[in-house]
Amino acid sequence: MNISQIDVYQVDLPYAGGTYRLSGGREYASFDATIVRLTSDTGVTGFGESTPFGATYIAAHALGVRAGVKEIAPAILGLDPRRVDRVYDAMDAALVGHSHAKAALDVACWDLFGKAVSMAVCDLLGGRTSEPMGVISSIYAGSPEAMRERVQAHRLQGYRGHSIKIGEDPQLDADRVTACLADRQPGEYFIVDANGGLTVETGLRFLRLLPRHADIVLEAPCATWREHMSLRKRTDMPMIWDELANSDAAVTQLISDDAAEGVGLKISKNGGLTPCRRQRDMCISAGYSLSVQDTVGSDIAFAAIAHMGQTIPPHLLRCILDTRDMVSVSTASAAQKGAFERREGWVTAPQSPGLGIEPNMQVLGEPVMTFTHLAA
Repeated sequence: MNISQIDVYQVDLPYAGGTYRLSGGREYASFDATIVRLTSDTGVTGFGESTPFGATYIAAHALGVRAGVKEIAPAILGLDPRRVDRVYDAMDAALVGHSHAKAALDVACWDLFGKAVSMAVCDLLGGRTSEPMGVISSIYAGSPEAMRERVQAHRLQGYRGHSIKIGEDPQLDADRVTACLADRQPGEYFIVDANGGLTVETGLRFLRLLPRHADIVLEAPCATWREHMSLRKRTDMPMIWDELANSDAAVTQLISDDAAEGVGLKISKNGGLTPCRRQRDMCISAGYSLSVQDTVGSDIAFAAIAHMGQTIPPHLLRCILDTRDMVSVSTASAAQKGAFERREGWVTAPQSPGLGIEPNMQVLGEPVMTFTHLAA
């Protein structure tokens, strides 16, 4: 079996809530998705997605995804997609870095691999736990009362965890967190995520303004490694790394520095399922808690999230992000009826081969690029 054709699609994904607001005045109304289809010489197909959170979140942007795919595609045509590590070697040899471009192709390889051998991706990644996974909301920055209302709205939908966005004035941020915690229910989990928007000074001021013994986890408070470590030395608040935990080397250094209690794995940011599989195992060996997310994305991105999350021991898996709720366009449906449905806030990965999805080709439209193996 080899990769005989690569089709690349572009889809706009409007934010379902109107405008999403992050620290530093960053605002996003729509997201530019790149979706790829790999076709093998035996006719089996696999799909993957990479949707950066705009161009001001991390060093990734939609045009860069497609430029990267264009650079990489000729190097992987003719390779066996089931040999995922060897395909990744070829991608690395063709283009240094640009993990967000490699992610879509890598996920598509896993989808194709699973279909070829009639196995679900989570079972190929090490085996499913069969335990349901709690989903986490993404509560964008706004007024304290509006954020409290959004938490309640997600709570009523069954969400077990909430990611509260902060990163402005310390008093405003403390008021936001206090409001979001006001109606807390037993078993709920709160991540307070600054997306790198705090300095050490504003971080310390914010933490001192919180109610005593506030039960939260602080995620990605600062923009640089040095600032994270400086803040960590001055607080006993549990900390999760996200934006800076973006490679094998970064996760290795993070563990060596005892820099956190957990990691947020974002599949496209970290380069796809192949590197996330390694980083998952590194974190598990260190006893780190894990959330599995993506920067944003549609049904295809969520399928990859669900399969990776399903392989993590339940006592270490905090939550997964249902990216489908963030956008107003559906790019795929479940191959098996009822798969990927949230039931009282819980989700399980399906038993269907591959990712277990059926892409909506009408939504994907015509390819913006196609690459074909000459020997095909």
